[in-house]
Amino acid sequence: MLIRALENWGSIWINIFEFLGGVIGLLIDVFIWLYRSLCTKNVRFGRAAVISQIVRIGYRSVGIVCLVCGCIGLILAFQMEPPLSTFGQTDKIANIVGVAVLRELGPLISAIVLTGFAGAAIAAELGTMVVGEEIEALEAQALNPIRFLAVPRVIATVISLVLLTIIGDVIAIATSCLVSVELLGVPYELYKTNTLAQINLSDFTTGLLKAAVFGLILASIACYNGLRVNGGAAGVGKATTDTVVQTIVTIVIADLMFTAFFYQLGWN
Repeated sequence: MLIRALENWGSIWINIFEFLGGVIGLLIDVFIWLYRSLCTKNVRFGRAAVISQIVRIGYRSVGIVCLVCGCIGLILAFQMEPPLSTFGQTDKIANIVGVAVLRELGPLISAIVLTGFAGAAIAAELGTMVVGEEIEALEAQALNPIRFLAVPRVIATVISLVLLTIIGDVIAIATSCLVSVELLGVPYELYKTNTLAQINLSDFTTGLLKAAVFGLILASIACYNGLRVNGGAAGVGKATTDTVVQTIVTIVIADLMFTAFFYQLGWN
């Protein structure tokens, strides 16, 4: 019984290290090809492919990100009003929402939404190409799949998530302001003054740094799972599910590490 438990525990850790090694290896290959494309004339950057992926991943996600972040702003305002009004501090909704959205909720919610919207699609698309032997066709023509498939998607996901985070921040703060002014009795000028007094450049930049890293995590996990599909249609479904679960868990852990690191630096 004990031996079986140890074997199961060891198998879990082997799978974790295999997953981390595979994702890190893919990221190394992506950065190598990106460096070559920027510094070597013989390797093209593939701007058209990157722009196409930005439109597919980022532009089409704007609506759902705005909807979710707008609802988050409304929820925060309504939930914070009762305890703050007890102390006559309802206007401090602006302070709390501004910091919470810029530092944490903006990048985190945008990353989770994009995981379900684009991460699963990337894994399914690449997995279908593996099943259809299109990856082997690329390799037979001496075309590297990482360069032509992974690099554009990684770059596009990072850029898209940073831009979506900015949009999500604005929408969440705007909806919180709307409900605070129209329903909770907070004067607009006071809300604006409190928001601008509370937030600073470090709040905004740390949120964007998180968004860039979350985008890197999302794209690398999606490409890794997509390119290692086996077992036909069932394998594609498993890769899609694994991508969503692994990405969300990894992003939350990364967010925790960022928060602890920034806390130690005094960026709070």
